Amino acid sequence: MKLTAKLVIIMLTLLIIAVFILFTLNQLSQNDLVQEIQESSTEVSKAIQMSVEDLTSADDTQTSRLTEYMKQARTKGINEINIINNEGEIIDSSDPAKVGKKRDVHKMEKGLKATPGRRSTTTTGSSLKPYNLTVPIIVGDEQLGFIQINLLLDNIRDIQHANFLRRLLGTIMVFLFGITLSLFLARRYTNPIHRLVDGVKKVAAGDLTVIFPVQGTDEIGELARSCNEMVEQLRERQTLEQRLNEAEHLSKVGQLASGIAHEIRNPLNYISLAIDHLKEEFRTDCPERSRELAAIADNIKEEVRKANYMVLNFMNYGRPLKLRRMVVPYRDIVTKALVLLEGKLAEQKIRVVLQIPADLPPLCVDPELMRNCITNFITNAGQAMPEGGTITLGATYAPDERLIRLFFSDQGVGIPPEDLDKIFQPYFTSKEAGIGLGLAITERIIREHGGEIGIVSDVGAGTTFTVTLPAENCG
Repeated sequence: MKLTAKLVIIMLTLLIIAVFILFTLNQLSQNDLVQEIQESSTEVSKAIQMSVEDLTSADDTQTSRLTEYMKQARTKGINEINIINNEGEIIDSSDPAKVGKKRDVHKMEKGLKATPGRRSTTTTGSSLKPYNLTVPIIVGDEQLGFIQINLLLDNIRDIQHANFLRRLLGTIMVFLFGITLSLFLARRYTNPIHRLVDGVKKVAAGDLTVIFPVQGTDEIGELARSCNEMVEQLRERQTLEQRLNEAEHLSKVGQLASGIAHEIRNPLNYISLAIDHLKEEFRTDCPERSRELAAIADNIKEEVRKANYMVLNFMNYGRPLKLRRMVVPYRDIVTKALVLLEGKLAEQKIRVVLQIPADLPPLCVDPELMRNCITNFITNAGQAMPEGGTITLGATYAPDERLIRLFFSDQGVGIPPEDLDKIFQPYFTSKEAGIGLGLAITERIIREHGGEIGIVSDVGAGTTFTVTLPAENCG
């Protein structure tokens, strides 16, 4: 429900309550007033009846009956009753001292007449305003006299005054209830607005971790949702800006590294030529050691060739790779990689365990590129184990899925969770030496072969890379 609808419903509810209370109080007051008038009318009728009986009766003992009746009639506003004959003499009265006194008959007009009497003050200090009701007594065509009734209408006035006080009290209570409800609603609806204002101030200060609580579907809830969407867009924009800055930085680093790599290729070519020349010299000058020296020279040349190949890949990192696929057993690729790494691994006290099943299908890959991948995995694993340990190279085959999975596990220091998403990014490295292209190039080679790389790492326990390749036939 919208905030406007809630406020309208609240105002209508207060109006209905106020009207109901005032109507109920007024109805009760009218009932009391009607009842009081009915009782007073009944008493007046009784007084008139007794007066007629007194005028038509020859018995003088009826005066005591009128006196007794007045004891009860006074509570209904009848203050005094006088019975007057046609000559104006009071022949009977509720006040015995007035019996025998004269009244001006000419002032008593024919017919029913009510005139205000003199205001009197009671012993309690309250002011009384009486009314004189003069009623001619006519039996047949003959007028027997008059009856004069002195009425006090203070009971009716008291009822009206009490009704006014009740309505005033009811109105005050409704207004107090409305004010209390308004304060409650104002606090209820302003508190979320204050929280939104505080959150917006934090966002303006640069804190994009703020989450605005969404309560309800009214305008405040819609405002909170809009603020959350705004903060989410600001987060995305901040992330894009960070990536743009990183990309700009990496582009500059890449341009610099590409130039350096181009300059490295010339010394590598010279070293390769120099090694060929030295092999010929060894064969001539040291025939007894020519085989041993030739093997060393071949290893050096192989390393130079591999370095030259990596430099070439680095220079062509942004270009598509040219794969020279062939069918090669996975164990043969691993063996060639370990031959070049065994000296370094022995120096680091690292042992390599192979868990390659004999029935593993051969791979349809570029053997040179795949050997580089294996070399990168083993090199990274060795760098993660400065105190030595075991590197496990495993493989499995899933015939139903036609997938070959290669595993590379170490017992190293592991990778922090915040760096897991960055290790395949170009130029990202946590090592003091290195440019951060090893795993980036490896991930690209695997992707070009139609595979993918997964990683599971536990800080302090080790890391496992999983390479998934399709089991394809090159022919």
